[in-house]
Amino acid sequence: MRISALRLRVSDPGRLAQFYSEVLGMSARKEGQNYRIGYHGEDADLLLSQGGGGYAPDRGQRYWKIGVTVPDVDLAAAFLQKQGVEVSAPQQFLDIGYMCHLSDPEGFVIELLQHDFEGNRPEQAGDPAAPFAQARIGQITLRTGDIASDDTWCRDQGMTLLSMQDVSPYGFDLHFYAFTEDTLPNPDLWAVENREWLWKRPYTTLEFQHVAGAEFAPVPDYLGIEVEGLPTPLQDAFGDPVLPG
Repeated sequence: MRISALRLRVSDPGRLAQFYSEVLGMSARKEGQNYRIGYHGEDADLLLSQGGGGYAPDRGQRYWKIGVTVPDVDLAAAFLQKQGVEVSAPQQFLDIGYMCHLSDPEGFVIELLQHDFEGNRPEQAGDPAAPFAQARIGQITLRTGDIASDDTWCRDQGMTLLSMQDVSPYGFDLHFYAFTEDTLPNPDLWAVENREWLWKRPYTTLEFQHVAGAEFAPVPDYLGIEVEGLPTPLQDAFGDPVLPG
């Protein structure tokens, strides 16, 4: 099994597919009125469905963002700027990762996350002419105030907890799950050394930003995730759809 797609409702699937294809290097194909876009690999696609248009990111919402992992965030950010895309300055965020952020034309948040921490990137890690050539959708990020319920649900589906990350200066912690039998470099789930390893995984992880006791609102334009190998539709611990991929 694997996380095979994130479903989003958007106002103009074709226009948004063009952005992800031309700017972020994904491939796109039409499926009826929808567009399926993504990179070539084990990671998830995005399935863009008609009918949205009122989306605005909010910290009180359950759905948050996607994370796109790349070998060289500086190259990727410079490329985006040349395309006229507004992107934040890359920086090392605590002991989590070297990253920057942008939004797509409809306002959905995208995090670009480098495989290696600042200062650890190998020389010539990325291709200046094609900075997204090795990109993957590394994370689909949801928020939760009850990680115990989400943890139980993920484990019941056969997912493995790969990493827990303390972000207490900002009032939350992070939990990453995936359908995998990979062995961690360090069995301590809080270990920092697991993180650069995690950002290099070829598959998509389900990331939870956990704010203890917080309540979050559903996002009508978040239509759930697809899981390849899932026999029947489910709902996650929050009640959002989980569909066969």
